[in-house]
Amino acid sequence: MKNTYDIAIIGGGVVGSSIAREFSKYNLSTCVLEKELDVCCETSGRNSGVLHAGFNNKPGTLMAKFCVEGNQKFDEVANELDIPFKRSGKLVVGFTNDDKEKLIKMKEQGEANNVFGLEIINKDRIKELSPFIEGEFALYSPSTGILNPFIYTIAMAENAVENGVNYFLGNEVLNIKKEICEDKEIYEIKTNKGTYKSRWIINSAGLNSDKIGKMLGIKEYTIHPCRGEYFILDQKAGQFLNMPAYPVPNPKAGGLGIHLTPSIDGNVFIGPSSEYIDEKDDYSVTKDVMDLLIKDGGRIFPHIKKEHFIRNFSGIRPKLVGKDQGGYDDFKIELREDIPNLINLTGIESPGLTSAVPIAKYVVSLLSQKESLKENPHFNKYRKGITCFNDQPLEIKRKLIEEDENYGEVICRCETITKAEILEAINNPLGVDTVTGIKYRTRAMMGRCQGGYCQTRIANLIKEEKNKKEEEILYCRKDSNMFVGKVRV
Repeated sequence: MKNTYDIAIIGGGVVGSSIAREFSKYNLSTCVLEKELDVCCETSGRNSGVLHAGFNNKPGTLMAKFCVEGNQKFDEVANELDIPFKRSGKLVVGFTNDDKEKLIKMKEQGEANNVFGLEIINKDRIKELSPFIEGEFALYSPSTGILNPFIYTIAMAENAVENGVNYFLGNEVLNIKKEICEDKEIYEIKTNKGTYKSRWIINSAGLNSDKIGKMLGIKEYTIHPCRGEYFILDQKAGQFLNMPAYPVPNPKAGGLGIHLTPSIDGNVFIGPSSEYIDEKDDYSVTKDVMDLLIKDGGRIFPHIKKEHFIRNFSGIRPKLVGKDQGGYDDFKIELREDIPNLINLTGIESPGLTSAVPIAKYVVSLLSQKESLKENPHFNKYRKGITCFNDQPLEIKRKLIEEDENYGEVICRCETITKAEILEAINNPLGVDTVTGIKYRTRAMMGRCQGGYCQTRIANLIKEEKNKKEEEILYCRKDSNMFVGKVRV
């Protein structure tokens, strides 16, 4: 392990990994310290997967600026990183005169943020765009898109690694102090697995950014965890929904209201709810909220059927405003003069996914105010994802099987994921070997049976490829052991 880095990024979610990739464009030694065993276990993977347009954000804020920039330049990023992505458009639907007034204000706000193409449309136009959505009128945003947030985050991290960044997963930061090395101050970062040294720290710890901040002497921020719960509908429901459909949001709420979102792979999300909670890792789902999702979601999308429900989950927003105030604060991204060689990011909630690349560029620009950066002539901006066998035309499928017989063996029947794809995921550039790590990279176990058929087969392939014992195979996090001993596959 390298003794001292130029840059240590704490937090490897979509924003931290975007920052890592951006720094890999320069001749800097960079590492990422991530407390989870993968880069998309928390906020970056637990969301609606929407590329927002920027009309929900207050003009003049970093949120508005970076959301619009991230949206307008995302086609280029998706091409570079081989990310499944679609500009689906989006409807924010209303039913009352009060709703319509709010939609008009949202349109004006979006136009002030340079969001293009916004329209207030009537019921007939809603039915033209999305026949199964109900509403008297709507704000239509053609530039809104949908993407796979797991693949996006993973792609950022993999491309950073391919360009020389070191990722240290499962490294929870416990303490940070400064020491003098060759007459210069160096950060010494102690984790549960070792000690790392760096000239600069980038605090991109998301839900725990306030905790890391306090280790560094920043006491003015507190993260208020706000949980949102979701239902997932199977792909049978996807045929009825071709774009996200949102209600008119309550400005005091912690989110944008319970909405319907088609995934890039054909499922439908109902949610999220919005509930301030005490713990930053309480990903519970509750019956009362599940009932609320069905009730509120059904008002906009009445084609919800019980047989479509396959799973529920929750995510947590790292909000800087508490329950009493509600709404949103702006992103905090600071080059701290009181704490040398630190860039502090906190309160990066939605639209953080959309804003990740502009945020990363801004962080690099802040550091460049203090140091002269030299470009890395070997930087490769392209990353190739795992080939999705099921999406290929018949002649390509035949060719793939001829070249590798593992494409001829289907492991996940629901999603038609082959053994070749599973093996490629197990041997990923980040070294992730959890069961959910394979799930996030391939969609295996995301179908109707939710792993009932393929999960033990995938676990066995992890065991064989990584030379593990059964009791060493983890589902997602530390101590999430799948088995206590020998099992039959």
